[in-house]
Amino acid sequence: MDSFLRKFFPSVYRKEKEDTSTNQYCKFDSQLLTTFTSSLYLAALIASFFASSVTRRILLGVGVGFANQSVPLYLSEMAPAELRGMLNIGFQLMITIGILAASLINYGTAKIKGGWGWRVSLALAAVPAAIITLGSLFLPDTPNSLIQRGHQEQALTMLRKIRGTDDIHLEYADLQAASKESKTIQHPWRTIIHRRYRPQLTMAILIPFFQQLTGINVIMFYAPVLFKTIGFGSNASLMSAVITGLVNVFATFVSIFTVDRLGRRKLFLQGGIQMFACQIIVGTLIAAKFGTSGEGHLSKSYSSGVVAFICIYVAGFAWSWGPLGWLVPSEIFPLEIRSAGQSITVSVNMLFTFVIAQAFLSLLCRFKFGLFYFFGGWVLIMTVFIAIFLPETKGVPIEEMVLVWKAHWFWGRFIADEHVHAGGAVVEMADGKHGGGTKATATTV
Repeated sequence: MDSFLRKFFPSVYRKEKEDTSTNQYCKFDSQLLTTFTSSLYLAALIASFFASSVTRRILLGVGVGFANQSVPLYLSEMAPAELRGMLNIGFQLMITIGILAASLINYGTAKIKGGWGWRVSLALAAVPAAIITLGSLFLPDTPNSLIQRGHQEQALTMLRKIRGTDDIHLEYADLQAASKESKTIQHPWRTIIHRRYRPQLTMAILIPFFQQLTGINVIMFYAPVLFKTIGFGSNASLMSAVITGLVNVFATFVSIFTVDRLGRRKLFLQGGIQMFACQIIVGTLIAAKFGTSGEGHLSKSYSSGVVAFICIYVAGFAWSWGPLGWLVPSEIFPLEIRSAGQSITVSVNMLFTFVIAQAFLSLLCRFKFGLFYFFGGWVLIMTVFIAIFLPETKGVPIEEMVLVWKAHWFWGRFIADEHVHAGGAVVEMADGKHGGGTKATATTV
């Protein structure tokens, strides 16, 4: 908003309004301006380390880092295996609704006369924070957490309640076995670097790393700036951000209804191909009009085409790397290193959110339209990585996930036979026919 820029970033305001020699790509290039946004994620990174050693239930209301640490784990532990993907993606759905709400609030408050709309926009962030804080007081503990703290009967009662059946003794046996194993681990941060946890540690680092290098935060954080930069008016750029926010919400529903049917790998691969194609197209469209000089003008129809492909890109992210970037890491760790693993996932995510947010406007100024090719290249790399190295995890109880890694053509070499155990599960191996390698199923006896 102009009033916000005038008050806090006058040099950026002057560059935008008065310096006509500045090309479109470099209009908003200010490290101070980007620090205003990205500092939030640096703080969340630090918070996530503390979250791993404190009860998940209480941390839900403390902050972004704590919430990102605790919510996906909480959902994965509470959900039945066959519905875990759908329920866990509820986390991502709420994020997309929050992004849409923020875009609508910004669009509305920008119209407030007197130039104080930015105060309302920032202050309203207290509302969801208060809801999360109060709501966390009413959440029950997970059965895993209750068993870990020695409340066996309460855990059994809670498992019956959330499963809606008395036929929970086999799952309860798995939870007890996992708890017994976890209590032999005194130092999870040291344990997680052991060879047998190499598959999970690799995914905990690379999945959130790749998620940020899709370029989605460039679109969602800076959509108004991006659209204004490529020729949209101030209100038009905010409205374009609202449109992408709506696409983000509705496309997330696609993931909710398909993730437990199609599986994680298919959504990852389809979304990656879709995002790659759209980034190449958008980069080419912008290059055709602005070239490397940054001087040019987009017609209404041409601008609509740019927005359309950006929306297709956002849709691809919203049903693949968006929700799955949180779902898969939250469901792959054994109990003994689960909190440490999720802390690593959140920390890597927040670190690279910070890096991308801080660097974006400078990169846009220097790479120009090539920035879309840059992110497109990373999307291609991560799609190949998923095709080769990520096994399918749908429908597998999280306490039996070790069977999936042991059965994989590549990761199986890191896991010794004596480390393959899952309560009352018997392992059945069968050769797979896809890039995920061998399939593992657990028949409980």
